[in-house]
Amino acid sequence: MSLARHAVAAVVVMMVSAAAGCDSTPPPAPATIRIGLIANLTGPFEEPGSELRDGFKLYLDVHGGELGGHPVELIVADEGYERRVAVASATKLIEQDRVSAITGIINGGNVTALLPVVTKHRLPLVGALGRPDLTDVTWVWNTNLLSVQPGIAMAPFVRQRVKGQVYAIGPDFQGGRDELRGFTETFLALGGALANPDGRTATFTPFPGTTDFTPYLDAIAATDATAVYCFFGAGNSVDFVTQYARSRVSALPLFAAGFVTDGEILKQQGEAAAGIYNALNYSPDLDNAANRAFVAAWYAAYPDRVPNSIVMASYDAAAVLDRAIATAGPDPSPEDINTAIASLGQIDSPRGPWRFAVDTHAPIQKWYLRQVRRDGRALANVVVSELATLGG
Repeated sequence: MSLARHAVAAVVVMMVSAAAGCDSTPPPAPATIRIGLIANLTGPFEEPGSELRDGFKLYLDVHGGELGGHPVELIVADEGYERRVAVASATKLIEQDRVSAITGIINGGNVTALLPVVTKHRLPLVGALGRPDLTDVTWVWNTNLLSVQPGIAMAPFVRQRVKGQVYAIGPDFQGGRDELRGFTETFLALGGALANPDGRTATFTPFPGTTDFTPYLDAIAATDATAVYCFFGAGNSVDFVTQYARSRVSALPLFAAGFVTDGEILKQQGEAAAGIYNALNYSPDLDNAANRAFVAAWYAAYPDRVPNSIVMASYDAAAVLDRAIATAGPDPSPEDINTAIASLGQIDSPRGPWRFAVDTHAPIQKWYLRQVRRDGRALANVVVSELATLGG
C-alpha cells in the first residue's frame, strides 16, 4: 500500500473514532418496576390498610418515586376477609400486572395462603405487618414482626408486675390466635396463672362481628382475674378499650400488644386508654436520626395522623426493596430481587437498626415497653424502657 493510501486510511479511522466519541445519545432510561400492595382499604381493616399503603407511598415520595433507580408503579389490590380474595389478587398482580414483588398483607393467615403462589412464580413477598412462623420462607420476608412476638415481649413484664391471675382475650382469626398464644405460653412458662376457664388458653371473640364486649367483660368479672391482657386491632381495639373503661372490671390493670393503642386508634379511645402498658417494636418518640427524618416527612404529608408501627414497617418494606433492586442489576427479575434481599445485612430504620433473621426472614429487633400517658396536651404511647431483643 502506498504512503498516500496509508494516510487516507488513518484519517478515516480517526474520523470514525471521533464520531463514536462524540455520540451524545443518552443511555436508555431505567425500566419502570411494578410493585403490588395487597391490603384492605374498606371495612374493619380500612385503617391499617391505608397505613400500609401510605407508609409505602411516603418512601416513594421522599425518594422521587423510584426504587433502586427505577421509576415505580404501585398497584394496590384488595386483601378481602377470605383467603381466596388475597390469592386471587396476588395471582392477578403477578400474571396480569407483571409485578416484581408484593408487599402489604394485614391478616397473617393470608401470608400462609400466598406462600404457594409466590413460590410457584419465584417472586418475593415483603410483608409489613404480622405473620405466623412458616416452614419455608424462601420467597417470604417480613419487615414488621412475627405475630407471637408482642405477647412474648410483654409476658415477663406482666408476670413481674401482677401477683395474681391474668385473663387473656383477643379476636378469633390467625393473627389474634398467634398474638395471644405468644403471651399465654410465655406467661405460663414463667410461672404465671391464667384466669381463663381452662387455665391454659385465651378466650377468643368472633371476628370481625364482635362489637359488644359486655358479655366477655362480665365473664372476666366472674373470675379471680387481677389483670387482663389483650390484643385487638383497628375498630375492635376502640370498642374493647372504651367498653372496658366503663365495665365491672375497669379497676383491673389492662396490658396489651402495642397495636391496641397505636397511632390513630389512641385518638378514638381517648382517656379510656390512659395508663395501659403495651409492647411494640416502634414508637414515634424514639430518638434516632432515621426516626426524626421519618416522623418529619410523615407529618409534612399527613399533619393530622400519628405515625405507627404499620406505617413504619411499610416504609421499611419500600427501603428493603429500594436497596435490593439497586444491587440486583440493571434489569432485575423477581428472583434477582429476592436474592439481593437475602444479602442486605443491617437496615437503618426509624425503630433502630435491624436485620432479617436467616431462619425466619423476620426482623431481629428491639422491643419497647410503652405506656399511654399525657404528653403535652395529648395522650401518647410513651416509651418507658426496652423489653427485649427478639428474632435471633
